[in-house]
Amino acid sequence: MQIWTNLVLVLQLVAAMVMIGLVLVQHGKGADMGASFGSGASGSLFGATGSANFLSRSTAVCAGVFFVCTLALAYLSNGAAMRAPTSTGTVLDEAAIPAGAAASAGAAPAAASAALAPAAASAAPGTIPTK
Repeated sequence: MQIWTNLVLVLQLVAAMVMIGLVLVQHGKGADMGASFGSGASGSLFGATGSANFLSRSTAVCAGVFFVCTLALAYLSNGAAMRAPTSTGTVLDEAAIPAGAAASAGAAPAAASAALAPAAASAAPGTIPTK
């Protein structure tokens, strides 16, 4: 599956680069001003309006290829995640602390709170204990 992912990724990159080039080559709506400077399209390879139709259709095809490649990459990456070996439990089972570890981890905070208990017990509420 790694080969398919790489091939689709390369195809997507090529489609993106070609689409960028096609968009940059196209004339905008204000391109009529360029005709006065010698950029007349009547003598071009595709005729007066043929290049606009060809370029816009080519851009649409490249955009379609790009979107299909994006969907294919999403499908391939999701399929790889589904096939990856995972634990048999749920996320909550992985986060749970075993009982033995919880008892040893709870002993240190309990000892610290017992050492502070006499100082806290002698202080009146709202006052700062002093030694």
